[in-house]
Amino acid sequence: MTRPVPAPTIMQTQPLNAAQASSSRKALVACSLGNALEMYDFTIYSFFAVLIGRHFFPSDSALASLLMSLATFGVGFLMRPVGAMVIGRFADRRGRKAALSLTIGLMTLGTALIAFAPTYQQIGIFATVMLVTGRLIQGLSAGGEIGTASVFLMESSTRAKRCQSVSWQGASQGYAALVGAGFGFSLSQILDPASLDSWGWRIPFIFGLLIGPVGLYIRTRLPETHEAPAQEGKQTIDKALFKRIALGIGLMASATIGMYLFVFYMPTYLITVLHYPQSSAMAIACISAGCLAIICPLAGKFADKYQLRKRLLVWTVATPVALTLPVFYLLGQVEHLGLAMMLVAILVLPGCIGAGAFFAMIMEGFPKAQRAFGTSVSYSFGVTLFGGFSPLIATWLTSALDTPLAPAYYLLAGGALSLVCLKYFPENKGCE
Repeated sequence: MTRPVPAPTIMQTQPLNAAQASSSRKALVACSLGNALEMYDFTIYSFFAVLIGRHFFPSDSALASLLMSLATFGVGFLMRPVGAMVIGRFADRRGRKAALSLTIGLMTLGTALIAFAPTYQQIGIFATVMLVTGRLIQGLSAGGEIGTASVFLMESSTRAKRCQSVSWQGASQGYAALVGAGFGFSLSQILDPASLDSWGWRIPFIFGLLIGPVGLYIRTRLPETHEAPAQEGKQTIDKALFKRIALGIGLMASATIGMYLFVFYMPTYLITVLHYPQSSAMAIACISAGCLAIICPLAGKFADKYQLRKRLLVWTVATPVALTLPVFYLLGQVEHLGLAMMLVAILVLPGCIGAGAFFAMIMEGFPKAQRAFGTSVSYSFGVTLFGGFSPLIATWLTSALDTPLAPAYYLLAGGALSLVCLKYFPENKGCE
């Protein structure tokens, strides 16, 4: 029963030939498109949360409508752990390619429901049901997408380029968020407020539907990176696997809270709390997305060159913890758009620098036969617990504590938890 084990290791150590290099590039494009679709949809929802709240959750209180809209944004995250366990296990047992084709199809369906859902004024409670259903389907898809796509990227690359390869997971999210923010900024400049409120907010969702068929076509033509044994027993979560998943979930706290606060919630925070004009808020959000898109691959290449994992991550997790309170304080004091953009970039940069090493370390912490499951569950539970409801928690904390510094407290708590989990998470650089 032990004879088949060495074979994959021998194959992984061989240098890439031209065909393998081409497959690696195709994998990068295919995974990036899927990740981009997921992040694009989540980005534009968060940017138009105020308008969506008015159309699907009418209330006499603007704050109540916003909270319900943000709660629906978070509801999609409740399905992420389900998608992670089901699709992650499917990817380990039936292959990465089949799982990736399934996730992008589900994401496209969820986006279509949101894009074409009638408003509450038109069909009543059924409009709310359609919106929530779309978010649940998106959450189910995202739960299996990120972990499986990251694993596929890592397994399609050489060991010497792992951090750079998986860093494109973060970069693709940055590009998608940048396009979404750019869309929101452009629409706020081109359309009058009435047109943007009535129908203009749907345009970015409809545009996102174009990505789905392209990504699905490419993914169905990818080579498989993992063939599970024909006689595979039932997958069990033993004590070691459970411990690594628990640590992985804790590791996600800082990165996830930072991502969802600075990229998705920041426009709402700047508009409703600090009273920035909508165009300025969108411009500041573009800075966060641009840092992800540009810095992640460059930093991933650096991490590969010096074989950095934990040493780099200690710095990238600790820096936002130290700077978050001063930055949020200054955001409430400055009125210059350029200075505000610089302050947000200061908090975003450390996470971008550590993205490639972060995901490579998490995936190397799990054996190949359980890698998609372990990575997907760690990521999805972490995002659900700490990230998905970040906008809702931040909005509630700001109101309850009556201070614009409230989101910083949440980020501080997440950063402290991640530093503790980082200390105990295994570092298996270069494993199969």
